[in-house]
Amino acid sequence: MDRPAAANPATARDIIREIVRNMGEGLEPLHYSILPPAIFHVYLHPSDMERLRGILPRILDEARRALDAELESLNRASLGERLKLARRSDPRIVAPEGGWQIRILENTDEDVEPGDIAISSELALPSKGELGSGSTTKRIATRRLGGVESTKQSYDTSPAADAAALAVIEYEDSTGRKTYRMTKDEIVVGRGGRDYWTDIKLETLPDVSREHCRLRRDPASGQFFLKDLSQLGTTIDGVKAPSSIEMAGGEKRDRNLEAPVPARARIGLAGVVFLEFRSTSNG
Repeated sequence: MDRPAAANPATARDIIREIVRNMGEGLEPLHYSILPPAIFHVYLHPSDMERLRGILPRILDEARRALDAELESLNRASLGERLKLARRSDPRIVAPEGGWQIRILENTDEDVEPGDIAISSELALPSKGELGSGSTTKRIATRRLGGVESTKQSYDTSPAADAAALAVIEYEDSTGRKTYRMTKDEIVVGRGGRDYWTDIKLETLPDVSREHCRLRRDPASGQFFLKDLSQLGTTIDGVKAPSSIEMAGGEKRDRNLEAPVPARARIGLAGVVFLEFRSTSNG
């Protein structure tokens, strides 16, 4: 796919405008209110990151102010509503209770160019209150590549604690201790990022690959298998799993190699993050 012509380096104003655009793209209407995304991960080219590093705290502060101003603008009542001549019919956008959470990170993708801005934001939707229902997270990915803007949205549903799960995976990354309940036959684990979908998205060192490994369950036997797709390797109970990636003609090729995973196992990702895996169907 041809890329647009190389863009100019990203400015602080460009970054703030993209954060505000991402928020606007991710609004989720409810009955009495509208929810905006609250967590933003901003990915910049290493040269842009290095150039702006000294003013990152100022960028974050002004980005939060810009988000507040955008909410105020979107919620501003018409003249008739202000004079109580008309009744407001649209729900109001409600600011996140915990405030805007914004992190600016270096984009380590190989094809990233100066000026590219990729943002992944999250919005936790309230539970529907139904028996056995879980929470849903709305993810909004916006990109500005070579001056061309794009948006993608997806929804992740996490099962309730007492819902059936094929396996339970506990781990700790830079954001704290977490538990993931695996409810489908295959998941992707890694740092994620632009064009890299992950079910378990890890906030950690770049030693862990964007798409580090895949966990698959054979529905017929209930056996779990791991496919290592990383550069620095994956271990199962301390034993290195075979790499499924090889270079052929200068391009990566998936050899489709998998290693069996015991019912209980400690899975190490580049020796940086460890997943405590437990199959629920095998005790």
